Amino acid sequence: MSRVLVTGGAGFVGSHLCQALLARSDQVVCFDNLSTSDGKNLAILEASPGFTFVREDVTKGIAIPGKIDVVVHLASPASPPDYMRLPLETLAVGSRGTEACLQLAKRDDARFLFASTSEIYGNPLVHPQPEDYWGNVSSTGPRSVYDEAKRFGEALAMAYSRYESVNVGIVRIFNTYGPRLRRGDGRVVSNFVSQALSGQPLTIYGDGHQTRSFCYVDDLVAGLLAMMDHHDFVGPVNLGNPQEISVTELARRILGLTGSTSALEYSPAPEQDPVRRQPDITLAKEKLGWSPKVLLEDGLERTVDWFREQISQF
Repeated sequence: MSRVLVTGGAGFVGSHLCQALLARSDQVVCFDNLSTSDGKNLAILEASPGFTFVREDVTKGIAIPGKIDVVVHLASPASPPDYMRLPLETLAVGSRGTEACLQLAKRDDARFLFASTSEIYGNPLVHPQPEDYWGNVSSTGPRSVYDEAKRFGEALAMAYSRYESVNVGIVRIFNTYGPRLRRGDGRVVSNFVSQALSGQPLTIYGDGHQTRSFCYVDDLVAGLLAMMDHHDFVGPVNLGNPQEISVTELARRILGLTGSTSALEYSPAPEQDPVRRQPDITLAKEKLGWSPKVLLEDGLERTVDWFREQISQF
């Protein structure tokens, strides 16, 4: 049993990770300022005696009494509308927030797990993307507040690993979906499902030929746990599903699952929107024994069912 601090633990991925940690009898301290969460994800966690919620901003430091065994830094706006709305906060949580977590890990000789992102590859010129690819990223474009926050977080974690002997692990998370995504939060799966279930047109940005690779949240959490427990592996390591699909095809599958007759509506692509995105997960297989198990069709069906249930409650 470990005592684990999860920053951003009230969010989509964070709440699933907290739930998995509690299920294996770890103690969990969830640290979240609720800047991109309404707190509803906490309801399923607060009944556990091993769970503690602290509503604080990680960029202002972490004052947690008692020893922490693992620090998992998930806190950050993650969808484009959120990090565009909170640009300075996004940069702060990737810099000051990451350092606060690293200082706590150093204090307690804890394992530190940094949640980086496939966005550090930018609009990639190499496909699929392996961890040794340095990326094609603009440091001044509109997406840079997120991209560069994560790239700096990786650099800071590596500096603490090399010069401060902190036990660091870095994961690069690719597109993730599943229950507890916020309705219309700007991520393509939640947008499409919400629009389809409400009879609105499905908004496709660009020509729809751009591709993404979607990993079901349970698979991602399994990868996070494996990396958290693999104390002698720094990474970075890609965590994602290599099943590549175009955005238009994704829309059509969601229309089929929902039975919706919504039209497809095309709008201009956001500036610097990646054309292709697919992880090379060879390293995750070799080092962690991890690969995704949930097929896209099954994961989308579970996600649609969850959204339908949420909508029925209003």
